[in-house]
Amino acid sequence: MEKILTLLGERTAETFLRDYWQKRPLLIRGALPDFDCPISPDELAGLACEEEVESRLVLEHAGPGPWSVEHGPIEETRFGELPETHWTLLVQECNRYVPELAELLDQFSFIPRWRVDDVMASYAPAHGSVGPHTDQYDVFLIQALGTRRWQISEGPVDAGNQLPDLDLCIMRDFRPSEEWILQPGDMLYLPPGVAHYGVALEDCITLSVGFRAPSHAELLSGFADHVAARLDAAQRYSDPDLQLQKSPAEISPAALHQVREILRGMLADDKAINHWFGEFITETKHPQPLANDPHCEETGTEQFLQDFAQAGELFRNDELRFAFMDEDIGASLFIDGQAYPLNAELAFVAPLLCDQPSVSYSQLETALHQNHFADLLTSLYNQNYVYFENI
Repeated sequence: MEKILTLLGERTAETFLRDYWQKRPLLIRGALPDFDCPISPDELAGLACEEEVESRLVLEHAGPGPWSVEHGPIEETRFGELPETHWTLLVQECNRYVPELAELLDQFSFIPRWRVDDVMASYAPAHGSVGPHTDQYDVFLIQALGTRRWQISEGPVDAGNQLPDLDLCIMRDFRPSEEWILQPGDMLYLPPGVAHYGVALEDCITLSVGFRAPSHAELLSGFADHVAARLDAAQRYSDPDLQLQKSPAEISPAALHQVREILRGMLADDKAINHWFGEFITETKHPQPLANDPHCEETGTEQFLQDFAQAGELFRNDELRFAFMDEDIGASLFIDGQAYPLNAELAFVAPLLCDQPSVSYSQLETALHQNHFADLLTSLYNQNYVYFENI
């Protein structure tokens, strides 16, 4: 696939981040010239019928109310019952099921990979829409098939400007400030909070590349759960220096000070926070990854090394999230919510595994002489985090 933005060469990517990212919308005509949509409407409908696929059917008029949502899996017969217009099918994580859409994510390497969420595909016949709304994350909207009219409003959105009692965040009052018609290959970037309204002008598919933006509440509760799960139950509030109080109902300054110190102590370990975040941000939505090549029996390290030498190339499983962080000595590799420490001699491996779709035997040959690293790669292989294409 041609690079998404020869428009976004290194300098222009820096300009985009400085002038547009989380600041203002940007329309890019021909971002993907001669783009051929890698999934058809029928294939998208087929995915929506699968149990493990997250999908939604949004109807503007033909449901129990003015807007209604049906969550997948969707019965195949349901599609034959739909009206000719005014509905939309949304399918999440299409990059897990369509290799070309997984490759599409590589085109956004100017954004840290750990920030990427997924590629959602939206199919709609003429007049299909999900209504005017805002999202709390950045999104690139790529027109893949047919045409769609996009309207945006950059003014602030009042918290009360939302239709009540809906399973959708649709705005009650939407007044567009700009409007465009996107053709296949065109792309519209929207920062968080910008109200937008897309309506299909004909049968069309729009691909939405969304980005992860955990709320402060999610960060706090996630870290608190992580810490709590690792605390010894014997660690308790104690007050061996308890002093006689004038009032037994008072929570004394000394007690409050101790509670604050307990909580601050949990937040004082920067390394613990760093490692938790690496695990948290690489977790997938699914408890088990889809296997590229499930093994009936685990492969031993010696056999893995022979296979690697024969195959010549080891591929990253793009159904999973890979990330790394530099440490004072070495690096930490994070895959699917798990942390793998690498010493200083092996730290170079982390960006190779995370940034490239594959790594060659020659690139890792020296590192493979370290038994613990060979064992680590073998373990990743047995978990289907990495795989060979020709073995």
